[in-house]
Amino acid sequence: MTTLTCISPIDGSVFATRQAMALDAARAAVDETRAAQAAWAARPLAERVALVSAGVAALGAMNDEIVPELARMMGRPVRYGGEFRGTDERASHMAAIAAEALADIVAGEDASFRRYIRRVPHGVVFVVAPWNYPYMTAINTVAPALIAGNVVVLKHATQTLLAGERMARAFHAAGVPEAVFRNVFLSHETTSALISGGAFDFVNFTGSVAGGQAMERAAAGTFTGLGLELGGKDPGYVMEDADLDAAVEVLIDGAMFNSGQCCCGIERIYVHESLYEPFVEKAAALVRGYRLGNPLDPETTLGPMANLRFAQEVRAQIAEALEMGATAHIETFAEDDGGCYLSPQILTDVSHEMRVMREESFGPVVGIMPVSGDAEAIGLMNDSPFGLTASLWTSDMERAVRVGDAIETGTVFMNRADYLDPGLCWTGCKQTGRGGALSVIGYHNLTRPKSYHLKKVTK
Repeated sequence: MTTLTCISPIDGSVFATRQAMALDAARAAVDETRAAQAAWAARPLAERVALVSAGVAALGAMNDEIVPELARMMGRPVRYGGEFRGTDERASHMAAIAAEALADIVAGEDASFRRYIRRVPHGVVFVVAPWNYPYMTAINTVAPALIAGNVVVLKHATQTLLAGERMARAFHAAGVPEAVFRNVFLSHETTSALISGGAFDFVNFTGSVAGGQAMERAAAGTFTGLGLELGGKDPGYVMEDADLDAAVEVLIDGAMFNSGQCCCGIERIYVHESLYEPFVEKAAALVRGYRLGNPLDPETTLGPMANLRFAQEVRAQIAEALEMGATAHIETFAEDDGGCYLSPQILTDVSHEMRVMREESFGPVVGIMPVSGDAEAIGLMNDSPFGLTASLWTSDMERAVRVGDAIETGTVFMNRADYLDPGLCWTGCKQTGRGGALSVIGYHNLTRPKSYHLKKVTK
């Protein structure tokens, strides 16, 4: 029997444990969920929408308990109030567009034929959610999958062991049947065995590139659909006509919020040479004002990283960069314990020869480079194995569109960063993954097209 253990980054203590299901028990649970799918899909769309919306509201009612629980599990400061606002925004948008997004596509009707395409659910959707935003990332798939008539099996990361349990409890209390939305505790081995055995009709995974590769290997030959959001190294580009103060505030927040543990966090910044020095000066001043500490303290603005090995990787990238000639602008904070509590850092004199500018850091560090103009910036932004988002700073929207068209990325931001708009498809390219969540396209990925070609009987 495998025991899953959540170690709190606050003090290294064991915060929660759960027993992972044995393979036979997991198969039986998934079979029970599959058996519930037809009846769930047969319910009117409006009823499914109402039940999912009620489940999200019930989750929101738990927020006072969830916020400190998240701090204990993964270290986000309580001052930021948790994730319910974003969770509700995403679920509400998907509920609002469901009827239109899932409507039949009419191909034509005449005296002889009626033709249309219907969106039908895959069946059993398996959601493997990450720890960094455990509720917002999960709801991206859970809400539209259920609304579309799928049943859902949710497996959460061990670092946020209790998040899936809470989501299921809220949805069940709101009236979603337990078999329709099931939270499970699984080992990696059992997860792979279920996928390779064809237990699921669609798998959505958010996590590391290595994790995504493991999902693809497990699904090989099963023809199971996959949605993968994997690594990122998202760039910001500040052009010479940018609002400097706004760019500093948003990009540095995008790099440091949640201790840099954001899927679309800013990990490298390119600044036009005319603004480079003031940008670096203002950025360093902003970061020096952060307060690193216990996330349960409402005065803390930067909590610990979620796990010691994550912090060690960031420290290693910074140390390697310094050895290669980078300049550090932030002195070590007194609260930096060499463990999960990690000082934020801004690096200059960096190059793409350094891992900190090429590999995912997923921590509170950002490298800043001067550029001569758009061509150089585009080349550097594209010099990455990842492509999730890019943040462009300029007063010229047409220029932003031209630069955006040349960037290999999933989302182009202008004068903002680190935000997921549920009206747009959340997607990436290259090693960031494949597929897309939210928006109308999110519904298309969670359903399959079924064509109807109906010949009328005439006499």
